[in-house]
Amino acid sequence: MTSLAVLPDIGEMHHASHAALLDDEDVPADPPDHGLDAIIVPTASKTGALRHAVQVGQEIDCPVVALCSRDASAVQAWWIAQHEGAALMAVDVDRTLAGKLPSFATDHQLRAGGFAGASDLSLKRNLGLVLARGSSWRRVLFLDDDIHIDEPKRLHHIAGLADRYRAVGLANHGFADNSVVCHAYRAVGGAQDTFIGGGAMIVDTARTKSFFPNIYNEDWLFLLGDGVPFTAARAGTMWQRTYDPFANPARAVAEELGDTLAEGLFWLLDSGQGIDEAGRTGFWGDVLYRRRKFIDSLIGKMTGPDHDRMRPSLLAARGRSADITSGLCHDFVDLWSADLQRWRKYLNRVSACDGPEKFLHDIGMSHHALFSQAFTAR
Repeated sequence: MTSLAVLPDIGEMHHASHAALLDDEDVPADPPDHGLDAIIVPTASKTGALRHAVQVGQEIDCPVVALCSRDASAVQAWWIAQHEGAALMAVDVDRTLAGKLPSFATDHQLRAGGFAGASDLSLKRNLGLVLARGSSWRRVLFLDDDIHIDEPKRLHHIAGLADRYRAVGLANHGFADNSVVCHAYRAVGGAQDTFIGGGAMIVDTARTKSFFPNIYNEDWLFLLGDGVPFTAARAGTMWQRTYDPFANPARAVAEELGDTLAEGLFWLLDSGQGIDEAGRTGFWGDVLYRRRKFIDSLIGKMTGPDHDRMRPSLLAARGRSADITSGLCHDFVDLWSADLQRWRKYLNRVSACDGPEKFLHDIGMSHHALFSQAFTAR
């Protein structure tokens, strides 16, 4: 591992931690009167990856909502739930369901500029927010299918903290879930931290008016969407399964714009400023200058054979950064603000029903969903 003494000015280029923006809370000794209402799992993996999430729901008597696409399917999820005796609602998500949600100006901008991604994660999380709101579920856990939770019964206790915080994320004690560039910083000896994220995060869907934009770091932008200063906490633990961030340089390309935007906005929060400062002249030019200097510094330190497999991803990130302009970043933030207003108006029209079956029927989604026997018996 290379010493970071060669990058003495790292703090002028990159904030390796945003932990000061979080409160670290002990798990409450007693559960609240009302704990988790649902666990929402967006998945595109072979549905066997859902088994742990289904088992978690079964152990704490909490329904699981599996939002399935690509290699995952509602039928396979249903079979797992039947085998486990768990309450599960499985939904086959396709792009037609995007028509149930508002059309976002940021999506149009990203498509027009060649920055649109292939992921449907944001669509699934936004559908999860709407399903929860329409089903009268307040406290929900967003849980990715590559997360393991050792002590599921503590989740109801942790959920009580959602009364005081915009979001409560579980602390990651497993493989660090960072962007490719931040993984590279850690690989050369940087003290890179992790933040809370949508992979294991409890939110109160009745209180939040925010949404997940269709871009990398959508969960950070979700946290900002209800305004700043925001209150968020970290409590309990989870484990992120290992993955290889450098397996395909395309990953770095897909992340670069979202990482630039989120790190730029969180830089302001770290400095005690509001995100309205992002509108001042020259702000995004400064962000891009710091970002490119940071990536160039990392590339310059990757000189050993152990770094050979990382260098292509960093070069890809640097190349993508060259496509990003300060005007693009400025316009994205303006359009995101307009999207937030559009989303809030939409949420005001979402009627809360007594359970998901009626809500799905009312919005014409019943044919997309399957329910396990344990779910219908609740």
